[in-house]
Amino acid sequence: MLDASFDKSYLESGVKYLCGTDEAGRGPLAGPVVAAACILKPDAVIEGLDDSKKLTERRREALFDVIIENCLAYGIALSKPTEIDGINILNASLLAMRRAVSSLSVKPDLILVDGNKAYGFEEPAVAVIKGDAKSQSIAAASVLAKVTRDRLCAALDKVYPQYGFAKHKGYPTKEHMAAVYKYGACPEHRVSFLSFLETKRDMLERLIEEENGKE
Repeated sequence: MLDASFDKSYLESGVKYLCGTDEAGRGPLAGPVVAAACILKPDAVIEGLDDSKKLTERRREALFDVIIENCLAYGIALSKPTEIDGINILNASLLAMRRAVSSLSVKPDLILVDGNKAYGFEEPAVAVIKGDAKSQSIAAASVLAKVTRDRLCAALDKVYPQYGFAKHKGYPTKEHMAAVYKYGACPEHRVSFLSFLETKRDMLERLIEEENGKE
């Protein structure tokens, strides 16, 4: 569990509304990148809060409502695959973060942005490398973003069941790559992320043959 010292250092310096923001889904071949922004209550104590990548899916789901209950304000937004293809994943991630911050009902005095880039925000923003392992606000945002994105992928699985989105959440597993190679891309795939598949043709064709042999 993260302690509150990192965020407290800003609050004690005079920052009243401290916002953490993070994204989920930079690496997948499909689906949006989802960002969340979170202003925690100054006295918030959230047991078990940590970087979302260190938590189990069950634990993240359990924390989702707890985080919302301990927020002064939160916002969740996304950038679509077409935007990722158009402006690249870094810019799309920051765009989603800015949208999440803009949706807050409370205007932040300072934004802590997970990563090494923090440009384009209307309010003062500070990039915090590995911030989801340092800041409670960023960690809370990371959980909100990850849970939301996983739920979106579960919904996509019902629309495009042949790809297995509910299982791999759009990440480039062998099964996912083989499905794209077999069925082609769907509207939720990031076209700019798929060019490397041609280099794996032999492996993917072998996986498809093995899959067909099991049927």
